[in-house]
Amino acid sequence: MTTIESPIAGLVAAVETTEGSAIEAGATLIIVESMKMEIPVESEVAGVVRRLLVTAGEQIAEGQAVAEIG
Repeated sequence: MTTIESPIAGLVAAVETTEGSAIEAGATLIIVESMKMEIPVESEVAGVVRRLLVTAGEQIAEGQAVAEIG
């Protein structure tokens, strides 16, 4: 199981996938809005989204886990 973390603090503007979805490495999981910019958080590995740990509208911290890929 691989845990994906946010590289930046900000607001989760959008969740781009769902639990149970098969994804490729580099797939966008969420969009984080920070300093009026939208930053995609991408999966480092291919696999299945086992758990999404954030929701749209949530404030997140740098390094916070956002998803588990298995």
